[in-house]
Amino acid sequence: MSSEPALFQMRVLTQLAHDVREDEWNALVGEESPFLEWGWLASLEEARCVGGQTGWSPQHLALYQDDRLVAACPLYLKTNSEGEFVFDYAWADAAYRGGIEYYPKMLVGVPFTPAAGVRFLVAPHLDRLGIVRALGKALRDLCEENEISSVHVNFCEEEEASALADVGFVQRLGYQYKWRNHGYQSFDDYLAALRHKRRKEIKRERRILGEQGIEIEVLEGDDIPEDLYPEMYRLYRTTIDKFAWGRRYLTPELFPLLRERFRKNLCFLIARRGDEIVAGTFNVRKSGALYGRYWGTHREMRHLHFNVCYYATIEHCIASGLQRFEPGAGGDFKWLRGFDAEVTRSMHHLRDPRLAEAVARHLEGERAEVERVVGVMGEHSQLKAGTDAES
Repeated sequence: MSSEPALFQMRVLTQLAHDVREDEWNALVGEESPFLEWGWLASLEEARCVGGQTGWSPQHLALYQDDRLVAACPLYLKTNSEGEFVFDYAWADAAYRGGIEYYPKMLVGVPFTPAAGVRFLVAPHLDRLGIVRALGKALRDLCEENEISSVHVNFCEEEEASALADVGFVQRLGYQYKWRNHGYQSFDDYLAALRHKRRKEIKRERRILGEQGIEIEVLEGDDIPEDLYPEMYRLYRTTIDKFAWGRRYLTPELFPLLRERFRKNLCFLIARRGDEIVAGTFNVRKSGALYGRYWGTHREMRHLHFNVCYYATIEHCIASGLQRFEPGAGGDFKWLRGFDAEVTRSMHHLRDPRLAEAVARHLEGERAEVERVVGVMGEHSQLKAGTDAES
C-alpha cells in the first residue's frame, strides 16, 4: 500500500447549496467571518441576489484531498464593479481607453459586504500560507488560461496579503472606522473615554431622541419574531430607494432563508414609538464582533440614525461583552464618535502588463497616502489620550 500523500483536486462550485454540505464548508470557516458561512453565501445564491443578470456569477474555488474538502475561497466572475466597496472604476476606464477588455474579471470576496476577514479557508492540518499561495497562483493561472483581465481579493487579512504578494499580486490599502471595546463596563465608561465636546454632543443627541418618544429594542437569534424579517426588508428598501446611487442588491426571498439558516448570527435593533416601528438596523454577530449591515427608517427624525446605528449598538456591544463593532464603509462622522480608522487590504493581479504597471504605480502613492491619513486620524482620535488602543 502506498504511503504517498493524496494529490489535491481543484473543483469549481457554482451552487453551494447543491455542491457542498453545510457542515463540510463551515468546518473550514470555524470562528472566522460570519459572511463566509454556508448559510450566508448559499442564501445569497438561492435568493438570486447573485447569479443571473446581477453581474456576480459564483465560481467558488474548492480544493479536495481524498474527496474531502480541505480548502476553498468564495470566487465570483464579475461583469461589473458594483457591490465591491474596493472601487476600481478608474482602472476599468483606463483599460477601456487602452483597448483592454476589463470585464469579465474575477473577485474573491463576499458580495455587497465591506467587512474584512480571511478570504481563503484552509483545513487546520494543512500549511495555511502555503495553500493560500497555491490558490493565489491557481487564480493567476485561470486569468491567463481564460484571458480574463484580472483577479481581485478584497478585504483580506494581512497574512493572506503577504502570501499573495509572494506570487505576484499587488497590494491596495484602504481604511474603515471601527469601534473597539477598551474594557468598558457600561455606556458611561465609553462616554468617559471620549473628549469632552464629543461626550456632551452624544448625551444631547440621546436626550433629544428620547424626547421624541423613541425606544430602541435589541432582538437576536431565536428571539427575532418571524414577522420582523419582511419588515427588515422594507426598512432596507427605504434607504436603497431613497438615493440615486442606491442599488437593490438584496431580494425579499433572502430574508426567510436567513431566518432558516443564519438566525444564530443575526441581531436586529428596532426603534419604536408606541406600537409603530420607526427604524431598524440589520446586524450580524460572531466571535466577539458585531457587523452593521443595513439601516432603514420610515420617518425622518432628529438624531435617529446616530442613536440606532451607533449609540444603541455600542451600548449593546458593551452589555454583551463584544469587543469590536464594524459599522461598514465610509462615514467620517463615525470618527467623531470614537470609531478610529484602521487599514484594510486588498490584493490584485492584472493580466495586461501595461495596465498592471500603471496600477502598480498608482497604488504605491495611494498606500502612502492611506498610511498618512490613518496616522493623522489616530493622532487626533476622539478618544482621550491613554485609552488602550490594543484592548
